[in-house]
Amino acid sequence: MKGTYFIETMGCPKNFNDSEFAAGVLEEAGYVEAASINDADFVIVNTCGFIEDAKVESINKTFEAYNMMKPGAKLIMSGCLSQRYADELKVEMPEVSCFVGVNEYNKLPEIFDDLFGKVYLEPCNLDYLEKTVRKYRKNPYTATIKIAEGCDNRCAYCIIPAIRGKYRSKKMEDIVSEAVDLAAAGCKELILIAQDVTYYGRDLYGEYVLPKLLEELVKVEGIEWIRLMYCYDNRITDELIQVMAREEKICNYIDIPIQHSSDKVLKEMRRGITREGTLEVIRKMRDAIPDIAIRTSLIVGFPGETEEDFDDLVDFVEEVRFARLGVFKYSREEGTPAAERSDQIEEEVKERRLDVIMRRQMEISLENNEKLIGKTLDVIVDRFEEDSYIGRTKQDAPEIDNEVIFQSSRDLKPGDIIKVEILDAFDYDLVGIDVER
Repeated sequence: MKGTYFIETMGCPKNFNDSEFAAGVLEEAGYVEAASINDADFVIVNTCGFIEDAKVESINKTFEAYNMMKPGAKLIMSGCLSQRYADELKVEMPEVSCFVGVNEYNKLPEIFDDLFGKVYLEPCNLDYLEKTVRKYRKNPYTATIKIAEGCDNRCAYCIIPAIRGKYRSKKMEDIVSEAVDLAAAGCKELILIAQDVTYYGRDLYGEYVLPKLLEELVKVEGIEWIRLMYCYDNRITDELIQVMAREEKICNYIDIPIQHSSDKVLKEMRRGITREGTLEVIRKMRDAIPDIAIRTSLIVGFPGETEEDFDDLVDFVEEVRFARLGVFKYSREEGTPAAERSDQIEEEVKERRLDVIMRRQMEISLENNEKLIGKTLDVIVDRFEEDSYIGRTKQDAPEIDNEVIFQSSRDLKPGDIIKVEILDAFDYDLVGIDVER
């Protein structure tokens, strides 16, 4: 054994996916996972650098990890924050032995041999980094597959392309092979992730081939649910909608980061679509898949957002009645076009606008949930808490969406998919009972 490691992961599912590959690389090289931070010889904090709050949280978590480490242990910062600010952080955070970028996880064993004061960053504009080793957590009944790295969109508020580079698709056969491995390890719910899932294949195959990838993935035995996250509305094609409607394994669920509805704001955000264009895509999806759950994220307080623009956004939320919705306050990220604008919105205005939308969405969510009372739904079991099981429907992604709290006399385990009759509904949760009791 070369030593022990512990990985603390911050941020989005893409970061958690990276951490699983980092663990796989280390264990193949002879390292063993420690039970906790204070037992580890090497502590990696995989950071998020997307918005200001995430950066602050990542830095705080890094200092927290340092204070928990045993004497002589080494602290490594990796991920988006490290990729973006390594040179500055090296001066400000001498507690960190080295800074590792988003493309260097496969080099961790050799990096561990030469740590102090080092910064390991490579240009992001590479082919997809082939990661052949991945450590699956115990019972990976739900798991992500990152189908691409980087982003070719140039949204005015987003720094991700500068951090993670241009879009690089993973080969289709490698994705399918990873899905087969996951299924063999017990995976039932496969979640496709990337900065833009709908862009998949454009760089490798000269066209958007997400529908073709889905047609291959539904053939993998053992996988029962396939979920799509981070889909851009201007690339949701008729072909994609048809495949989703036709294939039972594909969840009637889609995550679309729409961000805004005002044509003026959308243009200034460089989103590449109009309000009517988004509504047309939603109409097509609902015509083909009537019970589809559409999740979105919105940004309030983008520079220059007027009260009229915000009213348009509120009206849009009322009109569409999203099944799931998250709202973010605009975060001024240096190096982005939006950060240079002089018409920044005051923080109190952002807070008020966020609160208005989330209060209305809470009402919409309750109204949507109440329509499910009396219905029987497929539910995947996530955990047991106190005297109840907690699970999710096909219309809910792990960690971010609604949950189903239900009773059962059976001995269920995480990953079991069962029928649950819905007895009651709340803002963001359902209450039910196992139909087989």
